[in-house]
Amino acid sequence: MSPANPPTSDVSLTHPDRLYWPDEGVTKQKLADYYAAVWRFMAPYLVNRPLALLRLPDGIKSHQRFFQKHGWKGMNSHVEEIADPQDTDGEKLLRISDFDGLVALVQSAALEIHPWGTTTDHWERPDMIIMDLDPGEDVAWSTVTSAALDVKARLEARGLAAFVKTSGGKGLHVVAPLAPKAGWAEVKDFAHALAESMSADAPEKYLATATKTKRGGHIYIDYLRNGRGSTAVAPYSTRARPGAPVSMPLDWSDLKELNGPAAFTLANVPQRLETRPRDPWGDFFDVAVPLQ
Repeated sequence: MSPANPPTSDVSLTHPDRLYWPDEGVTKQKLADYYAAVWRFMAPYLVNRPLALLRLPDGIKSHQRFFQKHGWKGMNSHVEEIADPQDTDGEKLLRISDFDGLVALVQSAALEIHPWGTTTDHWERPDMIIMDLDPGEDVAWSTVTSAALDVKARLEARGLAAFVKTSGGKGLHVVAPLAPKAGWAEVKDFAHALAESMSADAPEKYLATATKTKRGGHIYIDYLRNGRGSTAVAPYSTRARPGAPVSMPLDWSDLKELNGPAAFTLANVPQRLETRPRDPWGDFFDVAVPLQ
């Protein structure tokens, strides 16, 4: 991909040397620099979307962890508060509209960013389906990548495009772009039916319900990311885990060489983006079609 000048921000970082990932030496400033490097790839999945944030004021070893969907005292003005049109009297939700907003999230120790699957331009009509493949502890990585290809085939059979990314945790996300026409219930029902069909076709491999006692040896096909108000970690967002892993968009061909879900980190993603010939998610919204 051709290099681009990273954006700059008017948001000043207090204590830029504060360690967010101490073992990796990742400071507040380094996190801001990372997001500057990936901003042009990340922005379409972040801007003008309601957000949930995992904030850890003292870094990943902090005893304080806040999963926040609403504002807090002293919040930077570049993080906007917006009313939910279905709950206008309730607590306001959060969104950002530009890179300043993302740096404001860095300043406030938001180490994970989880958007809704829609923008505030069309609140009630999602623009993506997210299938989260969550493997049990004893599931081989090759089984996870095979499951992702299974989801891809099922989405494509319904006329949808399919994209893949690491979750930054244990599994993979398979994501289909949508023209924002169908409502939340319809999209969630579609995702639920897809998960149930996979579980019915291969009950020895897949689960469509998060039953802890049955997780061993199975992949949970989590369709619940597709309900109104539900979230999934953003492409290129860091995760608040050792190693500073990143939820990394991939080309489908990358799965052949991928040894596990934590291969992509804050340290290696910017260079990877510089050396790749194209953005594997570059046409994501261009190939969106309505849910049939």
